[in-house]
Parts: sequence; structure tokens; C-alpha cells
Amino acid sequence: MSTALEQARAWAAGDPDGETRAALEATITAAEAGDQAAQAEVADAFSGRLQFGTAGLRGRMGPGPNRMNRVVVQQASAGLADFLTGREPHPSVVIGWDGRLGSERFARDAAAVFAGRGVRAILLPRLLPTPVTAFAVRHLGASAGVMVTASHNPPADNGYKVYLGGDDEGSQIVPPVDGAIAVHIERAAATPVADYPRGEAEVAGEGVWRAYVEATAAVGQADQGMQGASGPKVVYTPMHGVGLETVEAVLAEAGFPPVIVVPEQAQPDGAFPTVDFPNPEEPGALDLAMALATAEGAELIVANDPDADRLAVAVPDDGATGWRMLTGNEVGLLLGWDAARSARGQGVLAASIVSSPGLGVIAEVHGLAFVQTLTGFKWVSRVPGLTFGYEEALGYLVNPGTVRDKDGVSALVRLLTLASELHERGSSLSEELLALAGEFGAFESGQVSVRVTDLARIPAIMAALRAQPPTELAGARVTAADDLALPEHGEIGDILRFTLDEGSRVMVRPSGTEPKVKVYIDATSADGPPAQRIRSARARVEALAEAMRPLLA
Repeated sequence: MSTALEQARAWAAGDPDGETRAALEATITAAEAGDQAAQAEVADAFSGRLQFGTAGLRGRMGPGPNRMNRVVVQQASAGLADFLTGREPHPSVVIGWDGRLGSERFARDAAAVFAGRGVRAILLPRLLPTPVTAFAVRHLGASAGVMVTASHNPPADNGYKVYLGGDDEGSQIVPPVDGAIAVHIERAAATPVADYPRGEAEVAGEGVWRAYVEATAAVGQADQGMQGASGPKVVYTPMHGVGLETVEAVLAEAGFPPVIVVPEQAQPDGAFPTVDFPNPEEPGALDLAMALATAEGAELIVANDPDADRLAVAVPDDGATGWRMLTGNEVGLLLGWDAARSARGQGVLAASIVSSPGLGVIAEVHGLAFVQTLTGFKWVSRVPGLTFGYEEALGYLVNPGTVRDKDGVSALVRLLTLASELHERGSSLSEELLALAGEFGAFESGQVSVRVTDLARIPAIMAALRAQPPTELAGARVTAADDLALPEHGEIGDILRFTLDEGSRVMVRPSGTEPKVKVYIDATSADGPPAQRIRSARARVEALAEAMRPLLA
């Protein structure tokens, strides 16, 4: 405790942010007085550094090296700047930010540090979606991009996401680049941030945003012009995030009628007052949208997460709310089938290893190549010749020629294009799912997630399943229990895969961005008419979910 307190006092003395400095001084005083909660906070905040990896930085905001704050952001920016200047003589970086608390301050700090270290720093003109930053890296020919966001994490979090230009084409960083940047950050952290040289950043004009809007609108213009008033009535929520302005501009450019916006969630608000977690996947996150859609007689709900790189979709249903949120795999298969029909036998479909195997079947039937990638959209977006890629966690890439990351805005446009075409024919997305099951078989999926407060529980759960994998699940025999971290399985990652004798698949892994263990369940059925196939596969998913829950306790 004495060492942690000594480190905390040193940090407070050099903290450039008056708010976090005052909070830390108060915590130090309480810890010195014997307050156990304060002592635990000091111990955790100064137990190590927030690790820089392929997701950049992401964590809880607060003082200390193990938190997101102005010091950590400046150290990361100094390290990234040194990495870039070691690669090329005149590097540049474009910096964006979302509506989370602290995001703009972090972005401006980062820009000043980049400029001070000889990197041309270009700030986007205002808070904007993450896909705009990813687009801007390529559009401006920048060496790198930084997006200050924690995406769909809890309100107390923030993050620092890094893209690379050039041969990386604006994709997120992957190994070994993340490790090389981390080494530079460690070196930069040895110098007090007060001693860092600083410079003036440029501010990009509105042309960057307009170029993104026009390129994204083209996703909905390529093969139809029928939206007008003939499309379905749509409710949209940006989930207190930054999606609204860009979504409305893109839809207007593409010729869609205005969407009905959830007023309580329309404007950016880093406190996220109407949701426990600003993640469309979380139970209750779409309650306001569903209530509004019912009141308005809408036929479709679409939602972005706070930085608008993910897309959620809900359709009318006979259940208690009158609505059913489609799974990420259902949306992925709909968009993948849509892309395959337009590809005319040329191109590649890709999905992460934990996503539905159904996309591979669609690709095979349409004469397309299929690539299964490691988890994380950074791998999906890098597939050569990519036509369409997705990850089950609501991430979709429908226009890889424009953006090399998941993009909730372009996916929304493509989804509404498909929904409008179906509506014109008297059909719907629900009917299209039946058609998909009829042609390829039903592919149903589900998830079980366990959120932890003690991070040590995550490796403990994984170790227990490795030591004693199940031999039977929901009445089916486990024919293979594969540890995908082992060399014989390509060292894919910390993933356990259980294959069952009736064709189902269960995969278990720690979340890469949240304190969770996640279980991915996939079942398929080709027996009977389409609706029966879906019911059978869905029932199997539910049975397997119940069987897995006790194994995660």
C-alpha cells in the first residue's frame, strides 16, 4: 500500500487535469485514513499500466496509469508518434472523437502531442462516428488514425483506437504492430508529460464528412431507386451517441424518407441516462425504441451503438413487446446473402470464427470464396478481395472499398435498401429470413454472457473448462473439444470449441473489450418447411444455452 500511495502522490503532482488531480488527492487522503475502498482504488489504479493492444486502449476513466486519463492518452500519443516517425519521414495522423465524457479533451491532447513530435495532426471538425475516422485515414492519405471512443462500453469507460494507413488501408492495428507501439509508449512514459513538446493541429474541413456521406449513400443507390414513400416506416436510435447527424445526412442523400428518431436518445450524452449499458445487445437497451415504434405504427427499428460502428435491428413479433431484436448472425446472413446475389460469382465473403457458419454455405452456393478469420473485426476487414464481412457482435462491412472497419452507418443504409426492396414486393425482413432458411437451411445462434467484477474469474472459468470439458450437452454427445489456443489448431486464440454429434457448435472465449466470458452457440436444421427449421434450430440453441450456464458459475 505504501508503494501505491507513493506512486499516487507522484502522479497527482504531475497530473495536468485539475479534476482528476483533485479526485486522486481526495482518494489518497481517504486511503491514508484507513478507508478500505479508497485503498483498493489506489492499489488497482497504480498496479500497472493500461495495456495497449490491437484494440488500442480501453478502460475506466480516472487517475493512474491503469486508467484512461489525459496522462495516459498523451503517453500513448507520444509513443505512437515515435513509432510513426520511425517508419516514415513525414507521417500524419487524423484524430476523431465521440460524445463520451472526456473524448474531446483526449483528442485535443493527442493532437497537440503528435504535432509537437513532428507528426502532422489533423483533427476532425467535431464529434463524429468512428467509421468517419476510419474513412478519413484513407481519404486523406494519413499514416494513421486515432479514434477516442469506448464504443459500447459502460459510461465510465473511454478508449483510444488506432488505425494504420498505407499498405494497411486504414484497418485497425494487428500484431506485431501493437507490441511495437506499446514499447514506444513505455519509453515515452519515462518522461513527464509536462515536458512533452506540443504543437498546433490542423482542423479538417467539412469536405471529409461530406465525402463520407456521399460514399456511404452510394451503398443504397447502386441497384435501386425505389425508396421514397414506398419503404417501411422506420424508428431509429443513436443510443445517446454520435450517429444521428450522419445517418440523417446519408439517408437524405440516398433518397430515403426521414426516420422517426427516439427523442430521449437523439443527442450525444456521455452519461447515457436512459440505458444501463449503451450497447444495443444488452436487455432493455431498445425499450424506448420499441415503445415509440409501437406508438407510431412503425415496421422496423434500427439502432447504432454510441460511436455508430455497430448496427442493431428489430422486427415486429408476437412476443410481449411486439418486437424481436435480430441476432447479429441473422443480420449478417441477410446482408451476406444480399451481397452474394449482387456479386455474380466474384469476390470473398468473410466472418470471424465465432460467427455463424451459415455465411460459408451462402458463399459456396453462390460460387464465392469464404474466409473464416480470428475474432476481432481487424481481421475481417483485412481479408483480400473482400466483398462483405461481418462479426456476430453487430459489426458489418458492406463497402470495403470505402472503409476498412465495421461501419454501422453503411450497414444501416444497405439494410434499409434491402427492407425497402422487400416492402415494395409486399415482403419483409422476417419473410426474407424464412426464404433464407428454405434455401440454405436454418442457422440459429445465441449467446450466454457472464459479466464479472473480479477479472481473475475469467481465466479461472476458462481453465476449469479446459481441465474438464463437457462430454455431453443438452442430450447430445460432444464429439470434439478443441482448444484453439494450441498449435494444432493454429493458435487462433483463447477459445474453446465444442462440436456436438447432432451438428451444433458451442464456443467459449473471454470478451476482448468487456469484463465478460462469452459463449457462442450455433445450431442448424434442414428438416421440414422453413418455419419448422427455424423453430427446431432455435429450440436447440435455447437447450444448449441452459446446459452451458451452470458450467460458467
